[in-house]
Amino acid sequence: MSKRDYYEVLGVSRSASSDEIRKAFKKLARKYHPDVSPGEPGAKQKFSEITEAYEVLGDDKKRQQYDQFGHDFAGAGGNPFPGFGGGGGASFDLNDLFGDLFGRGGRGGHGGRGGPTRPRARKGANVSAEITVPFHVAASGGEHELSILQNGREERINLKVPAGIESGSTLRLSGQGNPGAGGGPAGDIHVTVHVAPHPWFRREGRNIVLNVPITPSEAALGARVDIPTLRDGVVSLKIPPGSSSGSRLRLRNQGITDARSGSAGDQIVVLKVVVPSELTDEARQLYEQLASTETVDPRSNEWQSG
Repeated sequence: MSKRDYYEVLGVSRSASSDEIRKAFKKLARKYHPDVSPGEPGAKQKFSEITEAYEVLGDDKKRQQYDQFGHDFAGAGGNPFPGFGGGGGASFDLNDLFGDLFGRGGRGGHGGRGGPTRPRARKGANVSAEITVPFHVAASGGEHELSILQNGREERINLKVPAGIESGSTLRLSGQGNPGAGGGPAGDIHVTVHVAPHPWFRREGRNIVLNVPITPSEAALGARVDIPTLRDGVVSLKIPPGSSSGSRLRLRNQGITDARSGSAGDQIVVLKVVVPSELTDEARQLYEQLASTETVDPRSNEWQSG
C-alpha cells in the first residue's frame, strides 16, 4: 500500500515554512495522541502517520531529499527514516511540542519516556452558602451552626462569627469546599451572613439604639426606669427631670463589639413621651390644673423667622 504524501498528511503546502510545518504537526499531535484520544478509532495509526511525516519534513536535510526523490529517497528496502521506528531516536521532543498538555514530568503512553503522566493538580471548586445569625451573635461574636449540602451529603459546621459583623458580609472557610483533583487542595466555602432583626434594638454603626417609652410625669419630674441591654440584661436608667420626647441618653460600652480592637460602642436610649389615649375623670382634672399653671410656650421659638 503506497504511503500518503507527507505534505498532505500534515495538511500543509510544499512551500510551507518550517514553523508552519511544526505548528501543523503540533495541532494534529494534540488531536490524535493516544493519551488524549484513547477511544478514538485509528488514533494510534493516525498519530504514527503524522509523526513519520514530521520526522522527515521537520528536518531540512531529509525534507530536501524527500522533495527530490519522494518516499524512495533512501533506496529500495532501506529505512529512509532512521529516527522513526529504527531505534535511532527521534530528532524532536514531543514533550517540548505539547508538554503543557501532558505536564512537565515527561510524556506518557507514547515513546516510552517516564511512564504515564499524572493529571495536573487542580484546586477543588468553591461552595457558596448563606446563613442568618441572631442579632446578639452578630453584635458580640460567637458560634452558629451552618448546615450545607456537599458531595450529596448534609454536613454541619460550627461557623465562628466575628463580633460586629454586618449583614451581607462574607466569611471564607478555607479548604472546606469540594475536594481537589490530582492531589490538589480542596476549595473554600464562602458564607454570606445575614443578621436577623432584633425586636427592640437597631444598629447605628457600632452603637445600638433602643426606644424607651416614658410617661409625661416621668419626663417632667425625672424617674428611674428598668430597660433591657444587649450585654447586661435589665439595668436601671435614670431619666433626668425635664426630659423631652426624642431626648437621647447614652449607656457606655453596651453596643457592638469591634472584632479588631475588642472595644464596644454604646447603647443609645431614645425617650418617647407617651400620653394616655383615655383619661379618667381624676386624671383629666389634674391635667387641667397642670395646664392652668403652665407658663412656658414650647412653640414660642420654633417658627420664628430669621
